[in-house]
Amino acid sequence: MLTLGAYEKCKRYIESHSKETQETIRKKEQFPCITISRQTGAGSYEVSEKLMKILDAQSKESEQKWTYFNKELIQKIIEDHKLPSIVSNYLAETKYQHLTDAVYELLGVKPSDWTLLHKTTETILQVARMGKAIIVGRGGNVITSKLPNAFHVRLVAPLENRIKHVQEIFGYSKQKAIEYIEKEDKSRRKYLKTHFFRDPEDPTLYHLILNTGLLSYQEAAEIIAKALRTKFPGSFKSL
Repeated sequence: MLTLGAYEKCKRYIESHSKETQETIRKKEQFPCITISRQTGAGSYEVSEKLMKILDAQSKESEQKWTYFNKELIQKIIEDHKLPSIVSNYLAETKYQHLTDAVYELLGVKPSDWTLLHKTTETILQVARMGKAIIVGRGGNVITSKLPNAFHVRLVAPLENRIKHVQEIFGYSKQKAIEYIEKEDKSRRKYLKTHFFRDPEDPTLYHLILNTGLLSYQEAAEIIAKALRTKFPGSFKSL
């Protein structure tokens, strides 16, 4: 769900980091980031929304808010050319080296969709390294798998629960909701397998797998927050 409010929050998040110098970055404590992989209709947006409220209240440096990034928001940032230039400080320190899109296109060694994939991957890495970000989808868990501050979650739910959720969000009939879920899940599996050679159903990709059919969205958010506090205690206030 791409809303103006969500996009403005992303812009403020990025702009706040753009003001930091290399020296500040080196001295600054690195906050964790969260990637969320999900079955369609498992409630990733609802869980993320509740999770951000919990983490904002418990994290150190409360003036820097946790921010949500999904496929639409990441693509919008890329289209507006905001991220690559505005976080050049982070790029200068990154260990990930890439040939430029222009070189790839000149050599013809990558398919036509490589430019967007490359920029998306680079964007996710940059956002993850900044910390205090919830990144949903786009292979975020695989892209950030080597980052020490990344925490990976997968949300699942019984099909009937997911059908009901999709119906409530989009106003679809049951049959249309089923078709939508099948199409989206298939597309997500294909994206991860084609570009990253991994299966989203592989449980070893995640720190936590939560069933929102058995947990409320609030309960799921609280479990994630507690696990994050345990793994990254230095990023949180004392309770």
